[in-house]
Amino acid sequence: MPSRPAREPARRPASAVIGVDSSTQSTKAAVVDAATGRLLAVGRAPHTVTGQGGARESDPEEWWQALRTAVLAALAESGLDPAAVTGIAVAGQQHGLVTLDTDGRPLRPALLWNDTRSAPQAAALTAALGRDVWLDRTGSVPVASMTAAKWMWLRENEPATAAATAAVRLPHDFLTERLSGAAVTDPGDASGTCWYDPGTREYDPELLALTGMRAELLSTVAPTGATRAGGLTEQAARALGLPAGIAVAAGTGDNMAAAVGLGLGAEGLLDHPVVSLGTSGTVFAATRNRPHSAYLAGFAATDGTRLPLGCTLNCTLAVDKVAELLGLDREDAEPGGESVLLPFLDGERTPDLPAASGLLHGLRHDTTRQQILGAAYEGAVVAVLRALDELPLDAPDAPLRLIGGGARGTLWVETVRRLSGRPLVIPDAAELVALGAAALAAGAATGRDPVALATGWDTGRGRELPALPRDTATWDRVASVLDRAAPTLLTGPSTHF
Repeated sequence: MPSRPAREPARRPASAVIGVDSSTQSTKAAVVDAATGRLLAVGRAPHTVTGQGGARESDPEEWWQALRTAVLAALAESGLDPAAVTGIAVAGQQHGLVTLDTDGRPLRPALLWNDTRSAPQAAALTAALGRDVWLDRTGSVPVASMTAAKWMWLRENEPATAAATAAVRLPHDFLTERLSGAAVTDPGDASGTCWYDPGTREYDPELLALTGMRAELLSTVAPTGATRAGGLTEQAARALGLPAGIAVAAGTGDNMAAAVGLGLGAEGLLDHPVVSLGTSGTVFAATRNRPHSAYLAGFAATDGTRLPLGCTLNCTLAVDKVAELLGLDREDAEPGGESVLLPFLDGERTPDLPAASGLLHGLRHDTTRQQILGAAYEGAVVAVLRALDELPLDAPDAPLRLIGGGARGTLWVETVRRLSGRPLVIPDAAELVALGAAALAAGAATGRDPVALATGWDTGRGRELPALPRDTATWDRVASVLDRAAPTLLTGPSTHF
């Protein structure tokens, strides 16, 4: 079945928008018909991630060059007159810490969301106030991924850099400022910092003071991700080959943009959960309900509703590594039998086990390589679906919307089906983050609600799969090993025998 919106010969649109997906590994820029949501072209450019052990860093200047490369490539592929473009928005990887000097240049590589060196600082922040206080104020318990913990790590380990910092940005904020000249973020991405209170929709002064952060260093929080941050600057317009002055939306985080792309929010679907299978595994839903669970990040959605989200660090990339070690194709797997494999190759965020490594349990003489690989799928999926059970939803029987690269893999889809016991919807659109960003750009250009726009574009339409009986035996086996191992084997070398 062809993708929808489809890349197909059609009339030239009267107006188009550009949605940018600046992820951990690459930038994608989608040129989209503003009236129909039809995907006209996608440009791509890679990012470089460096670091050993728990370190994960990237140069923000490379993000900007990748954005430029991707936009120029997309425009060239579309054959569109750049004068038809009316708006642009960026959706970026969340949480990353970008520190800038007085000229707006990065002082050091950005600390990425999956950099786990800040785990001790996250634990100290949690202990300072207690989990319940953090959940009440921010909706989240600090973990290594959160920006506040990364800032604390920087202050303790690179005090000269922290002292020289004239501005702190999230990855998408940094790029939006390069486009518009405005230091602006949105409620969705701000809610991943542990400085922002989704209830008051403001930075919390006590939390800023606790971490030694000054409010004037941070981006202003716009009402929504579709709020117009400003016009495209002359310098950015020359770099991108676009008209100066077109609308630049405030933008948002990648998960929030995916929700918009699926039509989730006040003007679309509420309480409909999404499971995203990529480098990380995430589960989220737009809802009006307030979450209160340490398994979830209590994010705001970019449209003013809430977007509680559970995130695991280890998903498709970890399972692919297991397949490589076993000398198997990623699809050459079968259910794990008695074996359990917890593929926590990069530490883990949900559950909060930043020092964890992979754990294989339950091998027998008749265990096959295919079963071990199947056990890796099962371990990754159980970790994600445990967070699903914590979402505060009013529609408990709603189908799961399955997105991300894993949604294109037969083994991932079937493992989610049998371990969730729920019907699935697999959207046809493959670039949901970029499409969500495009809807934000269209909202900034027209003043319309971006969720309503995406709903009208029908970007969330997809293949429907009926529920399978839930495989409770496998679920219980994996969950039991995880719960028993976490207090000792998964908390780091210091607790080993």
